Amino acid sequence: MSFLTPILKSGSAMAFAMAVTMGGSAAASDYTYFKNVQGMWSGAGKIVAGPYKNTRFTCKLEGRTPGRAGMKLAGTCRVGLFSQRIEATVTKRGKSYRGKFLDGAKGKGLDIVSGRLRGQKLVLGIKRKQLRGTMIARLKGKNKMNITIAVRVNGGLTPFIGLSLDRKSGARKTSFLTD
Repeated sequence: MSFLTPILKSGSAMAFAMAVTMGGSAAASDYTYFKNVQGMWSGAGKIVAGPYKNTRFTCKLEGRTPGRAGMKLAGTCRVGLFSQRIEATVTKRGKSYRGKFLDGAKGKGLDIVSGRLRGQKLVLGIKRKQLRGTMIARLKGKNKMNITIAVRVNGGLTPFIGLSLDRKSGARKTSFLTD
């Protein structure tokens, strides 16, 4: 069992890995927007609610743009000595976004079921079985991203995970991390 299994079962989402994007404006093309995820990112986060409250983790992710209307992220997140391989895809479909984290909600992951870009932040709807939530990625300058995952509890959104990433480099021309 990976360290992410109890977190996903508890209704939280490590979907932050899906979110490493670089904001933009409504006028920017999807291609330009997705292209901005390219590069190496790393940072620390914390679970801020629920049974695993105050659990700290670190992530190293590589962003890629495999097509004109999508992005793919891969890397690892770690809690202490335990690490978990992370892979996520997001694709623009019409005026919204679709995608999956890990193997999607039919497996052990999550589905991205909606979304929109608003200035310097990307807002995505996430879903797994009865879990509904929102992931918000907010750009702070060119090389900093703050990500918040909130889940629906008793009709309202409750922040659950916070992550702060720093860009470590631009796009690499090699394969995804194999940590």
